[in-house]
Amino acid sequence: MTRLLALVAFAASFAIGLMPSAPALRAADPKPVAAHAAEDGKDFFFKPNDRIVFLGDSITAQYQYSTYVELYLTTRMPKGNFTFINAGIGGDTANGGAGRFQNHVLAEKPTAITINFGMNDGGYGAFNPQGNKVFVEKTVAMLEMANKAGARVALLSPNAVDRRNKSNGKLYVETQKQFYAPLKELAEKHKVSYVDQYAITRAATDKMELDDPEAKKAKPYYDGFHTSPPGGMLMAHAILTGLKAPARVSDVTIDMSTAKADTKSCKVTDISTAPNDAVLTFTRTDDALPMPIQKDWLPMLPYTNELRDLNYYGLTVKGLKDGGYTVSIDGVGVANFSAKELAAGVNLGNVINGPVWDQGNKVLQAINAKNAIVSQRFFDVVMFQFPNKDWLKDVAATVAERKVMELKTRMEKIDAAQADIYKLATPVARKFALKPAK
Repeated sequence: MTRLLALVAFAASFAIGLMPSAPALRAADPKPVAAHAAEDGKDFFFKPNDRIVFLGDSITAQYQYSTYVELYLTTRMPKGNFTFINAGIGGDTANGGAGRFQNHVLAEKPTAITINFGMNDGGYGAFNPQGNKVFVEKTVAMLEMANKAGARVALLSPNAVDRRNKSNGKLYVETQKQFYAPLKELAEKHKVSYVDQYAITRAATDKMELDDPEAKKAKPYYDGFHTSPPGGMLMAHAILTGLKAPARVSDVTIDMSTAKADTKSCKVTDISTAPNDAVLTFTRTDDALPMPIQKDWLPMLPYTNELRDLNYYGLTVKGLKDGGYTVSIDGVGVANFSAKELAAGVNLGNVINGPVWDQGNKVLQAINAKNAIVSQRFFDVVMFQFPNKDWLKDVAATVAERKVMELKTRMEKIDAAQADIYKLATPVARKFALKPAK
């Protein structure tokens, strides 16, 4: 069942990556980037060259929030040289995680680990003190093992269940609050990072409940707790912002009166004002790509700060005459704005078409394909247990050696696929144009 769930999640994720283009023009979201959002990334949990293990239950095994965290890291750091390993197992708990921590996590020699248990531990009913005691003890065991191994840890409380479509959700969402309460103190005691994902997603679903009581539009979890793609994005946003991910992809401000640009994390050349039928053209080469916003994510944008605190791909143009303008990239119109909006600054990170989006979406498709190999390696090889039978003892050593070889072979395939992904994620020069909207 666990492998079936993982495969279904892969199919859904891959289908999202291949979705048809949205209408050509869509207004993006204006400034400002949230004042508290990390800018330079020095306090961000994840670091270049990290070998990351996502540990958890079926919600982790779905490869949704973890894939979107991976997508952010890959597009934002196209030279990041990350390795991503998913060690989620359906139905698992902190007890199970602690029991397999050495073989499934530390054996991969991670530098960074996310631990996301608690959904199953709480029992989906009223608060259970004994269950909570075990949850805390086993979480401590994992933190101690990680610290001893020298790996950084991000401890996560699980997402809050959605009362609108989870049976007994009204009861369990309150149980969750009490059940996960010890995690913050544990993180402080063991000097690891902590994201109260429960509180963040609870605040979001409470707002959704007011806006959309029957969950017709904003539905992050198809069954109230397992993620659909919108829920994967909601969780990834909570995790990344909680871990102080930089908000800005890149930013450009152009003054029409001087035809000069102020840039951050990009280069701008060939600025020309009033060329042919355009008001402004320039060539922009970014240091990174924005995440490609998926159509399924759109209902979550009002509950994730419109991603201004995570995916800000800015453009500001000052000195334009009043009126409406179309922004195009490599000849493709991506959004319409007023002169006032452009003067204030707009976020092109939320457009859902055009060459930059297409490039990012190819990265997502490649990540999904690569993660199929990651999943198969985990379930077929990492989890393989040689039968403890007397009549097989003479071949036990041979099988153990073969397992080591197979793990190495499959990791080489994963590394090769990751190298190809980074090639896809390399930014290229793009020709931007601003024309009067028709």
